[in-house]
Amino acid sequence: MPAAREAIGVADAESSGGTVAKYATVRAHLLGLIRDRLEPHERLPTERQLCADLGVSRLTVRRAVEQLVGEGVVYRIQGSGTYVAEPAIRKRELLSSFSDDMRTRGLAPGAQLLRAEQTVAGAREGWRLGVSPGEPLVHLVRLRLANSVPMCLEDVWLVAGLVPDLLDSPVEGSLYETLLNRYRITLDRAEQEVRATVVDREQAALLEVPALTPALLVERVTYDVRGRAVELARSLYRGDRYSLEQTLRRQ
Repeated sequence: MPAAREAIGVADAESSGGTVAKYATVRAHLLGLIRDRLEPHERLPTERQLCADLGVSRLTVRRAVEQLVGEGVVYRIQGSGTYVAEPAIRKRELLSSFSDDMRTRGLAPGAQLLRAEQTVAGAREGWRLGVSPGEPLVHLVRLRLANSVPMCLEDVWLVAGLVPDLLDSPVEGSLYETLLNRYRITLDRAEQEVRATVVDREQAALLEVPALTPALLVERVTYDVRGRAVELARSLYRGDRYSLEQTLRRQ
């Protein structure tokens, strides 16, 4: 008898909640396949095959697969099957650059500079950065990459007086490293808000996803150790490849 079926039998013998035990075993079996045998975008075994291999009902298999879909571990294509998803990049509550996040996960960060210009603060930019409307700002638009795959579309405004001549030598890698190495600006904290959204056609083309794909819109104001607002960033992350993790504590 296969090991998986033996495990189910043991679980059923130990608990009257046999359905729960079988569901958990199907889930563990699928996660093992994904971890050890299947690559991203490879198809999972069919429901019929899983039922035959594990000795469970289709309802039990479907329940396990649905949860994995909800967790972003797999995805479905109607009429084709269920496939392994690309692993999501999870960002914790730390003030780190996109480049740092990617390197931590063993991915090569990259950037395509789409726009670099001097502009002036509008009402919203002025309010978020604590400067008067009309104050000179540097505006950068970059497509951020992980292993050459588009991951994030980034709009950044910097107080021009803090970064003189930045446009003479545009940022190629980490902006935070540039601020530290070129301008001796040490970033200390950030305030950010996250909203769910969808991408429009232009954004979708840049991120290489279909239009109206779910995405995360993160707006952040970053302060240096002197308490100055240095950066306003609006970053649009692919919803299928990025998640945010938070630790919440009761007061």
